[in-house]
Amino acid sequence: MENKLYDYILSLGDNSLILGHRLSELCGHGPSLETDIALTNISLDLYGQVRNYFQYAAELAGEDASEDSIAFLRADRQHKNVWLVEQPNEDFGHVICRQFLFDSFHMPLMKQLCESKDERISAIAKKSIKESSYHERFSSEWMKRLGAGTEVSNRKVQAALDHFYPFVNEFFQETPLDKEMKENGIGGDLHAIKEVYFKNVHALLLEAGLTIPEPDWRQTDGKLGYHSEHLGFILAELQYMQRSYPNSDW
Repeated sequence: MENKLYDYILSLGDNSLILGHRLSELCGHGPSLETDIALTNISLDLYGQVRNYFQYAAELAGEDASEDSIAFLRADRQHKNVWLVEQPNEDFGHVICRQFLFDSFHMPLMKQLCESKDERISAIAKKSIKESSYHERFSSEWMKRLGAGTEVSNRKVQAALDHFYPFVNEFFQETPLDKEMKENGIGGDLHAIKEVYFKNVHALLLEAGLTIPEPDWRQTDGKLGYHSEHLGFILAELQYMQRSYPNSDW
């Protein structure tokens, strides 16, 4: 059971790890100082969650495992994040749309995990939920601002939505691990979240004057360790220092 719990914790932490890194790439490149700082703070919030998850995972792994070894020494096939969070920062519309689609899933998941029978997961969720609420509010407001803004902003955020929307179904693909964690009262109920997710997302998209894309199929097996080409480039940058200078003291 500990091995499965370890894998489930990685699946929670890896989404925040990879999305946090994507947002960190934007530091100093936001469209305004206020927005730049907000995106950087969201990245830091996500990394705070990652540390909590990976500290717990390291305790379960035992031996010489640490939060750093879990974050920086795993190969791409050992990562359990969804494909959505790997997608590049094409423009501000892409950044906001990706964040909105993730936040709209992450917030109800955190609400469920607050009731987890695993005390550590519950504690992490309770600590994270205020941050997740702010993230969802931030990205939702920007979606409305861009969608109902100028012709250019509407067109760009619609293009981002058309690109990202096929990826969201992966959130709700229940793996055997997801099912077991749910049945044991540890993990979230993805089917219940799905109903809330699409109701909330569709309502906001219509309010923002955006067109809900047609359902589409997209190769998405990130939870099983199969990723897009983007993850390799992310890990090359993310893991460079630890792999080049192992066991360094800072």
